[in-house]
Amino acid sequence: MPKFRLKATSKAGKAIKTEFEAGSKKEAKRKVDRLVQKNGISVQALEKKEIYEYKAQRPGRKKVNGEQEAYNKEELERALTKLGFKVDRINKKWFNFKGGVPTNEIVTFVSLSADLLRQQLSYDEILDLLYEDTENKKMKEVIKEIQKDLKDGKEGSEVYGKHEDVFGKFAAYMLSVASTSGNMALVFESTAKFLERDAEFKKNLRRSLMMPAVTVLAVIATVLFYVGYIFPATAELFLEFDIQLPPMTEATLKVSYWLQDNWIMLTLAHIIPLSLFIWYVKTPKGKLLLDQYIIKIPVIGDLLHKTSIEIFARVFYTLYSGSGQNIDVIKVAAEACRNTYMEKRIKEVAIKMMLKDGAGLVESMEATGVFSNTAISRFRLGAESGALRENAKQLAEYYEVQTTYKMESVIDTINLFINLFIMIALIAITVVSSEAAIIQPN
Repeated sequence: MPKFRLKATSKAGKAIKTEFEAGSKKEAKRKVDRLVQKNGISVQALEKKEIYEYKAQRPGRKKVNGEQEAYNKEELERALTKLGFKVDRINKKWFNFKGGVPTNEIVTFVSLSADLLRQQLSYDEILDLLYEDTENKKMKEVIKEIQKDLKDGKEGSEVYGKHEDVFGKFAAYMLSVASTSGNMALVFESTAKFLERDAEFKKNLRRSLMMPAVTVLAVIATVLFYVGYIFPATAELFLEFDIQLPPMTEATLKVSYWLQDNWIMLTLAHIIPLSLFIWYVKTPKGKLLLDQYIIKIPVIGDLLHKTSIEIFARVFYTLYSGSGQNIDVIKVAAEACRNTYMEKRIKEVAIKMMLKDGAGLVESMEATGVFSNTAISRFRLGAESGALRENAKQLAEYYEVQTTYKMESVIDTINLFINLFIMIALIAITVVSSEAAIIQPN
């Protein structure tokens, strides 16, 4: 987040200088206004930390070009002069495009951290190594800021919470937990596994749904263009000579005229409902309703459901301590499962039963109606044997293997039907086009 510095004077005339973070200059001004109203301070300046490009030289050495963050040009010039540089120029960098951080960069950061922690390296050393080996500009800044905040003694939730836009809400939470846990390597390893599975599942979901959808739409657009534009240009040549058209050619020409007359209404009839649906599912109520029914869809819904249970079990295994009810663990696992309906049922039914009625974990989970029989049986076995944490891990690994193989099967089946659809479309176009060969003048 952007950093700002406030220079002000208190009612007693004492100079105040403080730094803080805010999402934008407007938000920073709102924070300052609240301070003014609450404490009655007099604001002298509100500066935003910017990146400056400089060119400087030490005596007897080559000139150096570099970049540095500073609140103003004069401050950076004083710092360089103190280090023994003779400053040639300092200019504000107007274009500082950082780009995003790819998912594989995040996975690499967390995975390597887990591996190096197991090798007994200190986390500060790990951050130094990762900073040097990371090429992504945005990620380098994130690592540098994490290292600085940890050295300043900030809490893990504050250190990683500010980078939710990079790591994601759940991963940022897990990394903040790792900084205070007794087994930092295990939490990092589980977080890396979650990120890997999440990225893999999204990639497979795109393969199974997005690419086939694009292919089908492309084939439909090609057929409509042929029927609505190319075909009439050929068929109307025969009508000019009053030649009787064959049945399929005549029927296709009628469809072509109908499409030409009603294409605006047909386009709106498809775009408007689709746009309304996309808008609705982005609302909290629509997202909840979508997540409720999407897990009931055959094949794909079953995969989504089991993947959510897998994530719940994996997070539960990572954070469960074995003492007490571990309400916070169940809550975090519910938020991580990527299904708002399952999250709502776990929080409003399971956690409520455990807190108010004193019900057991397995009984409360079964009452939600969102866990499969396999999941309930594994958790029950774990509760009875005293190995609840280990059974949660076994459940996660079982569903990981099952969903991986099932997803491959689904992708192969969908590809088969897509190929059949393309074949039927090509045959239909070929048959209709070749019928013109049997047309004879009267």
